Amino acid sequence: MTANIFKGKNEDEKKNIEEILENSIEIEEDLMRTYLITAERIHDDDELKERLENFAEGNAKRTKQLIDELNQSRE
Repeated sequence: MTANIFKGKNEDEKKNIEEILENSIEIEEDLMRTYLITAERIHDDDELKERLENFAEGNAKRTKQLIDELNQSRE
Protein backbone atom coordinates (compact mmCIF):
# COMPACT_ATOMS: atom_id res chain seq x y z
CA MET A 1 0.00 0.00 0.00
CA THR A 2 1.34 3.42 -0.92
CA ALA A 3 1.38 6.35 1.45
CA ASN A 4 -1.17 9.05 0.81
CA ILE A 5 0.90 12.05 -0.29
CA PHE A 6 -2.10 14.29 0.43
CA LYS A 7 -2.56 13.36 4.10
CA GLY A 8 -2.43 16.46 6.26
CA LYS A 9 -2.41 18.87 3.29
CA ASN A 10 -4.82 21.79 3.07
CA GLU A 11 -6.98 22.26 -0.02
CA ASP A 12 -4.59 24.71 -1.71
CA GLU A 13 -1.68 22.29 -1.25
CA LYS A 14 -3.78 19.40 -2.59
CA LYS A 15 -4.82 21.42 -5.64
CA ASN A 16 -1.19 22.39 -6.30
CA ILE A 17 -0.04 18.77 -6.06
CA GLU A 18 -2.88 17.65 -8.34
CA GLU A 19 -1.86 20.25 -10.94
CA ILE A 20 1.76 19.06 -10.78
CA LEU A 21 0.65 15.45 -11.25
CA GLU A 22 -1.60 16.37 -14.17
CA ASN A 23 1.25 18.27 -15.86
CA SER A 24 3.61 15.36 -15.22
CA ILE A 25 1.13 12.96 -16.82
CA GLU A 26 1.02 15.12 -19.95
CA ILE A 27 4.82 15.26 -20.14
CA GLU A 28 5.19 11.49 -19.66
CA GLU A 29 2.54 10.80 -22.32
CA ASP A 30 4.24 13.17 -24.79
CA LEU A 31 7.60 11.52 -24.20
CA MET A 32 6.06 8.07 -24.60
CA ARG A 33 4.53 9.05 -27.96
CA THR A 34 7.82 10.59 -29.11
CA TYR A 35 9.77 7.44 -28.24
CA LEU A 36 7.25 5.19 -30.00
CA ILE A 37 7.08 7.34 -33.13
CA THR A 38 10.87 7.49 -33.29
CA ALA A 39 11.16 3.73 -32.76
CA GLU A 40 8.74 3.13 -35.65
CA ARG A 41 10.98 5.16 -37.95
CA ILE A 42 14.11 3.12 -37.17
CA HIS A 43 14.65 0.23 -39.56
CA ASP A 44 18.38 -0.41 -39.46
CA ASP A 45 19.22 -0.44 -35.74
CA ASP A 46 17.26 -3.02 -33.77
CA GLU A 47 19.08 -2.22 -30.53
CA LEU A 48 18.19 1.49 -30.64
CA LYS A 49 14.62 0.66 -31.62
CA GLU A 50 14.30 -1.70 -28.64
CA ARG A 51 15.78 0.87 -26.24
CA LEU A 52 13.31 3.51 -27.41
CA GLU A 53 10.45 1.06 -26.97
CA ASN A 54 11.72 0.34 -23.45
CA PHE A 55 11.83 4.07 -22.73
CA ALA A 56 8.22 4.32 -23.88
CA GLU A 57 7.26 1.40 -21.65
CA GLY A 58 8.93 3.12 -18.68
CA ASN A 59 6.99 6.30 -19.40
CA ALA A 60 3.75 4.32 -19.57
CA LYS A 61 4.46 2.83 -16.14
CA ARG A 62 5.27 6.25 -14.67
CA THR A 63 2.12 7.69 -16.23
CA LYS A 64 0.03 4.96 -14.61
CA GLN A 65 1.68 5.62 -11.24
CA LEU A 66 0.96 9.34 -11.56
CA ILE A 67 -2.67 8.65 -12.48
CA ASP A 68 -2.98 6.31 -9.50
CA GLU A 69 -1.62 9.03 -7.20
CA LEU A 70 -4.02 11.56 -8.68
CA ASN A 71 -6.98 9.22 -8.29
CA GLN A 72 -5.97 8.50 -4.71
CA SER A 73 -6.05 12.21 -3.97
CA ARG A 74 -9.62 12.43 -5.19
CA GLU A 75 -10.97 9.56 -3.09
